[in-house]
Amino acid sequence: MRLFAALLLPEDVSRELAVEVDQLKKLSGADALRWTGRPGWHFTLAFYGEVDDDVVPDLSLRLERAAHRSEPFRLALRGGGQFGHGRALWVGADGDVPSMRLLADRAEAAGRKAGVAMGEHRRYKAHLTVARSRRAVDTRPCVTALDDFTSRTWTVGELVLVRSHLPRSGVPGEEPRYETVARWALGAGG
Repeated sequence: MRLFAALLLPEDVSRELAVEVDQLKKLSGADALRWTGRPGWHFTLAFYGEVDDDVVPDLSLRLERAAHRSEPFRLALRGGGQFGHGRALWVGADGDVPSMRLLADRAEAAGRKAGVAMGEHRRYKAHLTVARSRRAVDTRPCVTALDDFTSRTWTVGELVLVRSHLPRSGVPGEEPRYETVARWALGAGG
């Protein structure tokens, strides 16, 4: 199964972001992007790719330990940027990003220790993808508009293991479906 570790948004923050994304969609060039729907909004901490079913229990145990070793932390959505010359438009994070980065490192280490082929380690960049394109797109109007965006601050209290089901219908614009496999409270009391 195709898995990743993530942080999910609280419903009210998701609504705030939806209002912002609706405004971004009205900007010049926005129609060249494929916009991610609300069910797809999350911060990926570690991407595991295809994981054999027999590895999932060990991975889950290690993620549970990582969650319990990580205290809850404060986070907000703020600003944005792009990757790959406009191939991905994202919203950034503000608040206790060092704690978020530490949790991402722990989630990656959990995968490695469980035997998941993680590839080359890269420094974690907190981002939530809101749109993609198969070709280079000028996202500067969207990135500029995101400069003034900040959501309310919330306390991140859980780590989530998510399964993604890739589109299979061939229908243009179809998005992956996401399924929560497991969730663990952050902190020693979790």
